[in-house]
Amino acid sequence: MASLSNRFRDPRSTEYDFIGSILVRCPGCARAARVVPAPGDSGSGGRLLFRPRRLVCRSCGLSRVWSGRRVALCGGTAQPATDPYFGMPLWLQVETRHGWLWAYNLEHLDLIRRFVQAPLRERAPWYDIGRKMTLVARLPAWIKRGKNRAEILRAVGRIHASLDAA
Repeated sequence: MASLSNRFRDPRSTEYDFIGSILVRCPGCARAARVVPAPGDSGSGGRLLFRPRRLVCRSCGLSRVWSGRRVALCGGTAQPATDPYFGMPLWLQVETRHGWLWAYNLEHLDLIRRFVQAPLRERAPWYDIGRKMTLVARLPAWIKRGKNRAEILRAVGRIHASLDAA
């Protein structure tokens, strides 16, 4: 029987669970910035996805507000990923020979790392209630393949190194 450290159970997270705080490349100074919910938004009315957002950079002091109606979630790994609100390149991304590996924030990256490094990956049973097409279920096939495990984990390491350098 596999130990708990070798086992990954899908927590049924979706992409929407990780858009609360998104790390992006600042358009002003090219350092790490955050896209966060706008302060003063009580959360009443509307869905979390369409609530006003704010891009804030601690390095150069840049601040922008988004209160639009259009959101463009990342659609694949063939090109660099951008945040859904301002269209800024994500900070946590790296190109591999298969495509771009990206994450919105460190929690998202940790979920991908735990999934990739686990030799035993469990999804919820098909007859169970709840979300079926989770973030893990929607990962590209090249990330799910066991033969790419070492390469993906090296890419995750490079992403962590880029964050440490910032």
